[in-house]
Amino acid sequence: MSSCRSVSHFLRASPKASGSVDLPGSGLRSRGLFSGAVLKPCSLLASSAGQLRECKPMASNSAVVRASSRKLENVEELIDSVETFILDCDGVVWKGDKLIDGVPETLDMLRAKGKRLVFVTNNSTKSRKQYGKKFETLGLNVTEEEIFASSFAAAAYLESINFPKDKKIYVIGEDGILKELELAGFQYFGGPADGEKKIELKPGFMMHHDENVGAVVVGFDRHFNYYKVQYGTLCIRENPGCLFIATNRDAVTHLTDAQEWAGGGSMVGALCGSTQKEPIVVGKPSTFMMDYLANKFGITKSQICMVGDRLDTDILFGQNGGCRTLLVLSGVTTLERLESPNNSIQPDFYTNQLSDLLAVKAAAV
Repeated sequence: MSSCRSVSHFLRASPKASGSVDLPGSGLRSRGLFSGAVLKPCSLLASSAGQLRECKPMASNSAVVRASSRKLENVEELIDSVETFILDCDGVVWKGDKLIDGVPETLDMLRAKGKRLVFVTNNSTKSRKQYGKKFETLGLNVTEEEIFASSFAAAAYLESINFPKDKKIYVIGEDGILKELELAGFQYFGGPADGEKKIELKPGFMMHHDENVGAVVVGFDRHFNYYKVQYGTLCIRENPGCLFIATNRDAVTHLTDAQEWAGGGSMVGALCGSTQKEPIVVGKPSTFMMDYLANKFGITKSQICMVGDRLDTDILFGQNGGCRTLLVLSGVTTLERLESPNNSIQPDFYTNQLSDLLAVKAAAV
């Protein structure tokens, strides 16, 4: 719930849960992707009526939270009400490198019913092609065209604003971002190659940076170090007009199925602290990927169900896009957290795991 007041800016600041700059797709333009005006980073949202609004979350009491948390019971009704299921990966399809029980059968059932399946992940460590190989390794038949990672979203966003091809991009992140930028034809450097670089702090030392860097892209980075923080900071603070782009601001991620690990938000947070700037976030819960998908597949957003395990990314992503939302409790979010008086993000439905959708198949038998 939110109270809104009119303002005169161009874009949207996502709710406090994500703390990011959101990107509505109505103003995007790109070579073959969108038509319209160029997006300019700022902090506000254009309403459907064309009036620009800034939304502030209102506090929720526990009675409201409990009333709006509806356990999924009529599975058939939900499946029949939508044409497309957008599925998060970590915590929904798999945890780490382990497939969650019942997922293959559930995907087969949804395809048999004629539903379009799209897999969206905030994890930027892999490209779409690399994710395709992971699905294959896990025994899932998923095409590259059905996969959308935040690494791809970063490249697609830069393309949508006609980022100059003669400008460079500095990457704090892993191979997935580099591969997607390369496929899009951009100049880039950094990434894992800078993971071993160190700074010798001695009297009079000053780090130099490339003044032709026009964007710094930050994603999850297991080779994160002080060199990268300083280099990215210099580019953002000292290069006129340099963009600060984050693939996501996830607090935690599933590197293994044993525990939660610090997510891409920890790397982004370091640059926020040093630059005192907020990034343009292209992954969930930004509407950028939702708008891209709707344009690519010709999907009516009200005919989409977003399935995810995180409230502040997956569910908010679906809500920001005007979709139905289903929270699964097989990942980050627990029932206790969902029903907490401090939680204001409520899905349309919640259930234990994706395979609960098989109840419609069992009922038919």
